[in-house]
Amino acid sequence: MSDDHRTPDRTRPDLDDTTVEALGKLSEALETVDQARGFLYAFHQLTGKADRLLQESVDLFEKAGATGLAADLDRDLVGRNVIADRWTFQIVEDFDAGYWSAFRGYDERAREEHSGGDRHVFEARMKQRERTHGHPRHEAGPSLADQG
Repeated sequence: MSDDHRTPDRTRPDLDDTTVEALGKLSEALETVDQARGFLYAFHQLTGKADRLLQESVDLFEKAGATGLAADLDRDLVGRNVIADRWTFQIVEDFDAGYWSAFRGYDERAREEHSGGDRHVFEARMKQRERTHGHPRHEAGPSLADQG
């Protein structure tokens, strides 16, 4: 559903405060999972970089004549699973397909069932409470002229 089908008043005065708070907490939880997902992708990339650096180290040890150490590093660490039976790309894929996708699905379901799909209703109400009405740079939202 595109944003132009959403209610014009994102504060959703038709919703009770408890529902808005519940939607806000679920959204905050999803944002936290998204942040954790970012760390997981960073872990994936850093581990991959470490493996490439390890391979360079193996080559240099071999070149320096430390062939026993080079062979042991190559055999035991290069290409090793970071957890049982998995490289990091598999961890990322499992996380995305399982936990992250389920979390996003429930967030979407909650928004569709309780706010017509509107996002950030809790934050929209907070903005209305905290902004200085009539003050420059404290507008409620983009003007219609800005959206055309």
